[in-house]
Amino acid sequence: MARRDLAKVAAAAAAVALMNEPEAEAAAKPAPGGLCLNEDDSHYFGTRAGQKLDAETVASWVDQYADTQVRELMLCPNCMRTSYGSKVWDPIWRGYDPAGPDDQPLLASTPADGRKGARDWIHTAWKLNQDGIDPYALWIARARKRGMAPWITMRMNDVHCVDDERSYIHSEFWRSRPELRRVPYRFGEWVDRAFDYGHKEVRDYHLALVRELIDRYDFDGLELDWMRFGFHLRPGRELEDAPLLTEFTATVRKWLDAKGRRTGRRIRLGARVPSRPQTALNLGLDAAEWARRGLVDMLVITPFWASCETDMPVEVWRALLRGTRVTLAAGLEILLRPYPGYGVNQTNSLETVRGAAASLLDRGADRIYLFNYMDSQTAMDDLANYPALLRECGDLATLTGKPRRHVVTYADTWAPGEPHGSALPLEVGPGRWAALRIETGPKPQGHAAEVALGIEGGAAGIAQWQVRLNGARLEHAGPLPARKPGPAAPLHGWRVPADVLQRGHNLVEVQATEAGRIAWAEVAVS
Repeated sequence: MARRDLAKVAAAAAAVALMNEPEAEAAAKPAPGGLCLNEDDSHYFGTRAGQKLDAETVASWVDQYADTQVRELMLCPNCMRTSYGSKVWDPIWRGYDPAGPDDQPLLASTPADGRKGARDWIHTAWKLNQDGIDPYALWIARARKRGMAPWITMRMNDVHCVDDERSYIHSEFWRSRPELRRVPYRFGEWVDRAFDYGHKEVRDYHLALVRELIDRYDFDGLELDWMRFGFHLRPGRELEDAPLLTEFTATVRKWLDAKGRRTGRRIRLGARVPSRPQTALNLGLDAAEWARRGLVDMLVITPFWASCETDMPVEVWRALLRGTRVTLAAGLEILLRPYPGYGVNQTNSLETVRGAAASLLDRGADRIYLFNYMDSQTAMDDLANYPALLRECGDLATLTGKPRRHVVTYADTWAPGEPHGSALPLEVGPGRWAALRIETGPKPQGHAAEVALGIEGGAAGIAQWQVRLNGARLEHAGPLPARKPGPAAPLHGWRVPADVLQRGHNLVEVQATEAGRIAWAEVAVS
């Protein structure tokens, strides 16, 4: 396939879609607004270990999301193994001896301090299966009863822990077929050992699980999660082999349509892809083509894991999807970091989620998609605010008037050979200007705002720094108290006069009086 630049992709997608709306898009696009919430394949089982779990107790887990802004509940049943009794893939308990010790062969390679957590997941899933309880079937039925759309989300290439070939989490198929891996000639990072979908055996293996999920469960939608872990083709073959992933998607669409004809209800198809269209395409994920052909109903643009990405190009995706009825969801990861290699491990707070959500919705996203925002363990640090997040962060109307923080972060997923970029850290000093672009969503009315910068070095003269927002000089407000999430470096604030903060794009310019480094930047609206 010839290489195509982004402008050509956008023009082709829009022109063809406007001329000839695909038959598969006949169903009306759902109204915008709301949240999608992803529940992963291990969280429930690990956190409910040792509890008495009957069918009603399991089903009732869904109830916490009823009467919130969660519209689609995305239920993940797999990594390399499944958390239910699959007939075509290895269940997570394959090789497990429930009466055996923690260092039994299945768990022997797992570090001693991780064995309990692994066993909690395995044993709980095994015991539910032994008791004839299928959590996914129960959750699907309960979600629909409580007014949410139940989806199954399938991880397409999960490679957790592949530095340990013997880990309990790996399938026998992966262990026994190293020649099917994406980069068989090296091991530099986990994604080198992902499956290469250029091999028919790999595509057939994953289609077998898709087929089983379709036949087994009565869901409203199926999501192909291409962002676990995002790399599916041999380096250098991504553009040539992209049609293989497109045809894989077309096969799934055909199967869903066939089931829909039998049940009398359209089943939606979604995909999670990298945040930037060119990177998605350079990884072989031709999401614009999937939309143009009517193969998908929802696209989730998202980072991988390292940080929530607060400045995703929603407008570009909207142009690519023009004329289609695809729901565009903006994916928020739980972690928040300002630049690659930032050492502090911290999660988003209610205020930083409000900021990211307000900006992305204002730029045209139809949904906010929460990944790793679960009810415990893999969760927000300020978990007491979880109910408020679920009731506020899917709609601009419920975000209006609430304190929010707009933090500069970065994109964490790049195709091989693409130049990486991040705005921070930013070197500053006398005699030169430095600039940062910060997206802040709707223009706040009657609310105070500040620019906050985490500054390494230059402490003595910071009060004399010249900081401007959209050309207007700001008054230094002095050092600020530490905040979470926030920088390890000292935080300083500058007051924003009324009417200087504008909708969407805002430009912060800095001229320092001495050498320093900006390691954190945000606009906070109180």
